[in-house]
Amino acid sequence: MDHRELERIFRQTLDDRRLSRSERQALKKVIAEADLSTEERAAYLGRAFEAAFEAMSRHSDRELLDWLLAVTKIVTSATPLPAPPRASRIADACFEPRQNCAARLRSLIDQTRSSLDICVFTLTDDSITRTVTAAHRRKIKVRIITDDLKSLDLGSDVNRLRDAGIPVRFDADPNHMHHKFALFDRRLLVTGSYNWTRSASQGNYENIVVIDNGHLVEEFGDEFDRLWEQFAPG
Repeated sequence: MDHRELERIFRQTLDDRRLSRSERQALKKVIAEADLSTEERAAYLGRAFEAAFEAMSRHSDRELLDWLLAVTKIVTSATPLPAPPRASRIADACFEPRQNCAARLRSLIDQTRSSLDICVFTLTDDSITRTVTAAHRRKIKVRIITDDLKSLDLGSDVNRLRDAGIPVRFDADPNHMHHKFALFDRRLLVTGSYNWTRSASQGNYENIVVIDNGHLVEEFGDEFDRLWEQFAPG
């Protein structure tokens, strides 16, 4: 949209010396779709003032000021329309026992650059534990949420990870924390039936899905943050 188009809209609404509800909505939509910078908003307001000054010889000052106030409010407050969801570029699945889900998880952890949020029922696979510990040592922000009762199982690696300095929170709830998902750099999501255990990798029929869908990553990220706060100690 250029200045001439906005001037046309301004002059059209000035014809009846008021900004009707439908005109307000239309102008708000135009401004929102334009996604204006601060400088562009100021320029458009300048056009509104010019249109008002030119009309002062034809209309009363009070009506023009009411119109100008309404336009100013819309131009300065209209928020850009939300961007459409980004299409997924990564969307694949891994199945046990014919594919190696543990190797896929280790590869994703090795590629992580800033944050790793893990929310799993149990973790007993030493190969994954070593990879998570290595990520922590290279300064990746790792957080783990898991089931309190399963952490007591023979072979559980959760306390080992906590002793390595990785923040771990337990559900402390009579119900099981049965989630099985992880977020890599808040960009990739892994979820599915797969428990991060030796038995899951050595014979069970299991699956994981790896996807970078922005909406799903945000939804699971919000859930992780909610649980992290819910299970805070004290």
